Amino acid sequence: MSWVRGNFIGRGSFSTVHLAVPTANSFSEIAAPTAVKSSEVLFCSFLKNEKEVLDCLGFCPHIIQCSGDGFSFENGGEYYNLFLEYAAGGNLAEHIKKQGGRLPEADVRRYTISILKGIQHIHAKGFVHCDIKLQNILLFDNGDVKIADFGLAKRTMEREEKQSREEKQSEWRGTPLFMSPESVRDNVYDSPADIWSLGCAVVEMVTGKPAWNSPNGSELSNIYSLLLRIGVGEELPEIPKELSEDGKDFLRKCLVKDPAKRWTAEMLLEHPFIKHDGEEKSSPRTHFDFPDWVSSTSSLTPTSPESDQWREWKFDTSSRVTCFCSPVDQLRQVVTKERPNWSESESESWVVVRQE
Repeated sequence: MSWVRGNFIGRGSFSTVHLAVPTANSFSEIAAPTAVKSSEVLFCSFLKNEKEVLDCLGFCPHIIQCSGDGFSFENGGEYYNLFLEYAAGGNLAEHIKKQGGRLPEADVRRYTISILKGIQHIHAKGFVHCDIKLQNILLFDNGDVKIADFGLAKRTMEREEKQSREEKQSEWRGTPLFMSPESVRDNVYDSPADIWSLGCAVVEMVTGKPAWNSPNGSELSNIYSLLLRIGVGEELPEIPKELSEDGKDFLRKCLVKDPAKRWTAEMLLEHPFIKHDGEEKSSPRTHFDFPDWVSSTSSLTPTSPESDQWREWKFDTSSRVTCFCSPVDQLRQVVTKERPNWSESESESWVVVRQE
């Protein structure tokens, strides 16, 4: 691949993100615009893990796509580079700040649906993201959001090789404010952990504040006390009062201390909060107030009574469909010298509309 490092986009714990610009007059595999996530080779294990996970996940419209990787030598150092889709809208946390600190419920629902579908795909492929948070949800120009940053992702417990007790105790994955109780307490990182993190992200979308906000309103500075609140006891993040009842119930299905009782991504996709389409059905106010009814006019239908087409249409008694004809012809077919048959045999089908 032939490219040069462009404008700076952002920085993570072990990597930086820039625009990757294809060089002029080169046949590059890099599509413009593309982001390049880079790390020194000595610290590139997370980036390499992200590449492996994204390759295993394959295509999903709700997950950031990878277009390749490679090495480069810059300023006397060797770097590992990962090429990813460029999200011009930044991350969801930045977007919320620009919107005044919180989002309307319709937007929360729309973003949650995309994130949830991405999580469903991740879990179906046998992986756990382990770091679902608003900073890792990227926003595109068309309004779509996609899950990004798979550096901490891992296979589910069912598929991974058994680790020793010492290895599990030393494992630390995720951002404390979004970590699940079982992750904090038992170093367990399975599919339900992502659902807990999703619940925390939804709370932050609604309120503009972390789900584990400090009781006195100050910033959380003591990580140890935070982890105690998450992993020990029965305390749960507060459900935002401004949410609808469906929204509140959705969060109650995510923020469950016991991971075995937490809803799965598949179950949550069927929740009323997600299935709600925002359309209200109402009775018609007039005879013509039927929005789902579409009238179609045949090209053979006369456009006006004065049209010559009136004389070309017939009265079809066999099919019980009245076609257009001239008024004179129509009267001739309606007016007849024959007396109508009022026999009793016909009266069984009569309907009494008034009786005095």
